[in-house]
Amino acid sequence: MSPTLILGIFLIYTVLLFSVTWITSRKANNQSFYIGNKSSLWYVVAYGMIGASLSGVTFMSLPGWVGDTQFSYMVVVLGNLCGYITIALVLLPLYYRLKLTSIYTYLGQRFGNASYKTGAGFFILSRTLGASLRMFLVINVLQIFVFDAWGVPFWVNVLIFIILIILYTLKGGIKTIIWTDTLQTTCMLLAVVLTVVYISKSLDISFFKLVSTVKDSPDSTMFIMDWHHPRFFLKQFFSGVFITIAMTGLDQEMMQKNLSCKNLKEAQKNMFTFSAILVFVNLLFLFLGAILLIFSQKNGITVPSSDDLFPTIALKYLGTVAGVVFFIGLISAAFPSADGAMTSLTTIVSIDFLGLDKREGITEKEKTKIRYTVHLCIATMFFISVLIFSALKDKAVIDKIFTIAGYTYGPLLGLFTFGLFTKRVVNDKVTPYIAILSPIVCYILNVYSQQLFKGYKFGFEMLLVNGLLTCIGLFLFSKKGGTESQKV
Repeated sequence: MSPTLILGIFLIYTVLLFSVTWITSRKANNQSFYIGNKSSLWYVVAYGMIGASLSGVTFMSLPGWVGDTQFSYMVVVLGNLCGYITIALVLLPLYYRLKLTSIYTYLGQRFGNASYKTGAGFFILSRTLGASLRMFLVINVLQIFVFDAWGVPFWVNVLIFIILIILYTLKGGIKTIIWTDTLQTTCMLLAVVLTVVYISKSLDISFFKLVSTVKDSPDSTMFIMDWHHPRFFLKQFFSGVFITIAMTGLDQEMMQKNLSCKNLKEAQKNMFTFSAILVFVNLLFLFLGAILLIFSQKNGITVPSSDDLFPTIALKYLGTVAGVVFFIGLISAAFPSADGAMTSLTTIVSIDFLGLDKREGITEKEKTKIRYTVHLCIATMFFISVLIFSALKDKAVIDKIFTIAGYTYGPLLGLFTFGLFTKRVVNDKVTPYIAILSPIVCYILNVYSQQLFKGYKFGFEMLLVNGLLTCIGLFLFSKKGGTESQKV
């Protein structure tokens, strides 16, 4: 595919995206930006959240990851399903009962202001790192296959991408994202299905024969029974449960979409539907990864890293039409990596740190102006972060994100768990120190785990350890009793 053709596809898709934006952002106000005026249709949210949950990481990294981890990630996905059920039955009722816009407001009501700011601050750190890595993955493909051919610097590529996201999220916010996510999910899933079809034709093997071949290959190994192994199946499953609770249920970006539904019942229907579909979608991505490996082995294709497997084969070996399909899927995966993150971070800063929802003596127009300024500052932060991560492409991006999540979402998991399942009153001033110390201890444990635990290596379950250490710290600096407001 020529750089000109790729750029043309990108421009056509962008026009389509902005058409949806124009329709959905008319008459939008601050409440539209934050919670979509509480009018989002649950099935639209459910469908769109598939693309938002997958993003560019799953689209590119997960298929390439099969070569290193086989199908063991499906055990994490099964854990994810249990995590989504927990969110629907435990967290969503809490958020709707308290009528929250920012979910971290709960921490302020339960523990105090320092805990509140700590939770919101850790989300800002977590989401900035995660979204930046996802953005880098996709922007880097644009750089390699388009902008390098024209001698355009990487930073210009990043700037263009971020400006486009600013333009279509600035006014409508979550109201717009709910609908743009549906477009992006459709294009992403269609790209995966069509790529499977093209590979099947190229290998001259029927789809059912491919399924049989993958099933009989070592790459389809799902359950790893060695408890020393980082992907031991029990560790994978329980990690999946708590990763989902932390990265979805305690994540403002994902919960903001759920809170835009008309009521709790519709939000729960959204969560149950979305989580069930996501199991099959992840299996499809792993299947794609397995047949990409079969294709690469048959054709003697080598790639610098696992992240490059899918784009290399799609853009260089399957023909122009398959390349177009891949690229449409890629840019569809790219925008959800950043638009929801930018919107949720703007919400957190505006609500949790600037208190725009509680300010008196300030007009709606002035609030909007402040929100616009915050939005631009968040975009600048993303720009800098992507440039920093551009030098860190040393392993599969999906692994990096979950590694980071184990350290930054752990304190959030601990704070919410302690608040929900105990009635103890914490020393609010100590909470920030506990939240910072827990990830540091986890890092030390991770580095020396094999020496300390007879060869045991931590995997994604580090999130659980981190949350547990936070809970222990909160317990040590807490006491019984408290007012009813502290027992929310």
